[in-house]
Amino acid sequence: MMRVRQSNPAYNTAADIVRIRKSTKSHVSTSLKVLEDRGCIERRVDKDNKKHVTIHLLQLANEVIEDGIWAQKEFAQDMFEGLSEEEIKVFMNVFQKVYDNAERMISNEKNA
Repeated sequence: MMRVRQSNPAYNTAADIVRIRKSTKSHVSTSLKVLEDRGCIERRVDKDNKKHVTIHLLQLANEVIEDGIWAQKEFAQDMFEGLSEEEIKVFMNVFQKVYDNAERMISNEKNA
């Protein structure tokens, strides 16, 4: 969730995160509360519109995000060890198709 916020500075509300992550409001709300309690984020209420609350990353969040990026890179290196570039490209292409199919199914369920 913090990575979404860091990668997309314009998406700075809980509603933005719900939309991007395709998650439930309750999950995002619970997660934001945990991150706030841990000192990773700060919520700021707009002076002119008390219903508009923006999410701001604090220094600790940046450290956690960097650790997470490093762990993801390590994991990817381990998972792709021994595979050729061509094999990795094929895998990524197949994975993208599976992802697109899942997205389509979710969209169809929401529109049903």
